[in-house]
Amino acid sequence: MANVEHGAGPGDGFGPADAGGRLRAARFALWAVAALLAVRQLTAVLTTPSGKRLTDLETWVGPNGVLHVKGSLYDSTQFTGTPLAGLVLKPLTRAAEAALGWSWTFASLLLVVALGVVAARALPQPVSRRTSLLATPVAISLLMLSLPVRNALWLGQTSIIPVLLVLLGCFTVRGQRASGLCLGLAAALQPTVLLFVPLLWCTGRRRAALTGAGTFAGLTALAWAALPHDSATYWLRHPAGVGLGGKADALGNQSLHGALLRLGLSGPLEITLFLLLGAAVSVLALRRAVRYAHDGQLLLAVAITGCAAVAVSPTTWQHQLLWLLLAVVGRVGRRASDRTVWPVAVVLVTTLPAKMMLPNTPALYALRDDLVLVAALAAAVAVPFLSRTSPYYREPVPTEYAPAVPARFRHIPLLPFLRRVLTRPNLLLELLLIRVVYAAYAQVRLAAGASGDDRGRAIAEHHGRIVVHIERFLHIDIEHWLNHTVAGIGWLRDFFDFYYESFHFVLPLTVLAVLYWRRPVDYRWARTSLGFATFLALIGFWLFPLAPPRLMPGLGFIDTVHGAQDLAHPDYGAMTALTNQYAAMPSLHFGWSLWCGVVIAVLAPKWWMKALGLLHPFFTVCAILATANHWVLDAAGGAVVVTAGFALSYVVQGPRAARSAARAEAGLMEPVPVK
Repeated sequence: MANVEHGAGPGDGFGPADAGGRLRAARFALWAVAALLAVRQLTAVLTTPSGKRLTDLETWVGPNGVLHVKGSLYDSTQFTGTPLAGLVLKPLTRAAEAALGWSWTFASLLLVVALGVVAARALPQPVSRRTSLLATPVAISLLMLSLPVRNALWLGQTSIIPVLLVLLGCFTVRGQRASGLCLGLAAALQPTVLLFVPLLWCTGRRRAALTGAGTFAGLTALAWAALPHDSATYWLRHPAGVGLGGKADALGNQSLHGALLRLGLSGPLEITLFLLLGAAVSVLALRRAVRYAHDGQLLLAVAITGCAAVAVSPTTWQHQLLWLLLAVVGRVGRRASDRTVWPVAVVLVTTLPAKMMLPNTPALYALRDDLVLVAALAAAVAVPFLSRTSPYYREPVPTEYAPAVPARFRHIPLLPFLRRVLTRPNLLLELLLIRVVYAAYAQVRLAAGASGDDRGRAIAEHHGRIVVHIERFLHIDIEHWLNHTVAGIGWLRDFFDFYYESFHFVLPLTVLAVLYWRRPVDYRWARTSLGFATFLALIGFWLFPLAPPRLMPGLGFIDTVHGAQDLAHPDYGAMTALTNQYAAMPSLHFGWSLWCGVVIAVLAPKWWMKALGLLHPFFTVCAILATANHWVLDAAGGAVVVTAGFALSYVVQGPRAARSAARAEAGLMEPVPVK
């Protein structure tokens, strides 16, 4: 949505003959995706048992909900809305009870659609016709995928309404008075929205700012007159909702207050530091927002202000984080290849759990726990969004492509617009995508096949017996002999145990790092081939769960790496919740090592380097067999998926651009440096 008209790839434009047809097809496909995502969200909520869906709404308006009680709304701390929200919802309790299902969820989906439509139409002008037609379904799809929307739909929350009211007030309604009314109503439901009042004031919409502040004050006073005890509880005992709906130091509270509490601060020191940091973030964010608003990027200004509201609110739960997703409209980076980094990062942060974004390392726990807050703070005060007056805003530095290499087959490559890029990809984006892809790979690998229950184990062992029979028929069943031979030679056993545990990840990452720095064209080719091979391996794990030799009862294998196994309870020792021990076919231990050997043999400039590269898969296959972690056929399967990975890369993108890479390295075609 942010940069759809600014890509510099060869397939970005439409030819004059078929531009209309391609545009209509793309628009239809995007609307179909948006509709499917909406149906999926609706189905996911409504097919969940009654007691497990719309739980927040149930605690408000259900038969025993807090809105039925005659005492305070906040006696149970289950109701986290403002007194005005309780005042509005209380008379609607009976109607809301009947709407706990289709009506409420469908109405929430309509609000999401309206939010996507308004956001798409608020893109900074001028925009191309293609952007204006495609932005709306893209915006709706991103909203449907985002964790804040999914969380709001699941809980039955109303957090979409304040965001929509602000966007309506800034971009849709006519007249400053109507704009201020929308803003004031939104602030009465979510107090940190008051940050938009100084934004309107400093951008010349002073009547709207005054009307918004007055509307907020009037509605809050009305609620105070109708519910004085509850208003005193909300505004004085629990300032702006602090302590309602959950502990402020819970991971779900992605605000500065929650982060400081999680760091171990408390009492007056924490409150003082929170107020100082909140004031600094508000001032810096508002200055940036005003600048971008004057620059003609009002939607970006709204997103920056909303991200500041996320940070400075005492409690910001997941369903209140939609402001961050709006920040994808900002453009960052001078190169066309860098233009996607910020939108991709925002989309990943708002759609995936934080555990998928950062490794499971204790040193990164603090950052992982506050990842959404960090992203919101970055958008509010740090990310250098381009001004519309910048020469790179509409025309970024174009991407350099290698000349096409003729293929032996007529229809190769199948996707000619995926040309070989000469420059290095953005390092941050590569690291981010590698981490996300690996996290998804680990989850699929864990879920594939046997899950530790008796039925899954029986299937994996049955497949193991099939492999044993095939290998005996082919006379290649050398695993038992090699395992016992190596186990009896101490130094050899220690060597293969070390090799098995140490080089599986280190060497592929090292090869990728060297190629990224020295051979950017070949880096993309090698990375794509490895990705295809790993994807094919996941299919193998799913279709053919297989017990490795060390987990096959009755065959007498020795687990040299993990020690003796109690095969009556094979989750002892090696079997953990972190990995699926029955994902043995194909062997990615051997597959990744073979990939390293092939890449080094093809690209290394010296013969001895090529020889060392080819020794790695040889040592790896010996290690996986000697340690009883794989069968011979597993190694053969690993070789098959790696071969298929290189073949798919060739079919999809064509031959490797070897000559262009050599010319770039020789200085005849200088790549653009990483920025």
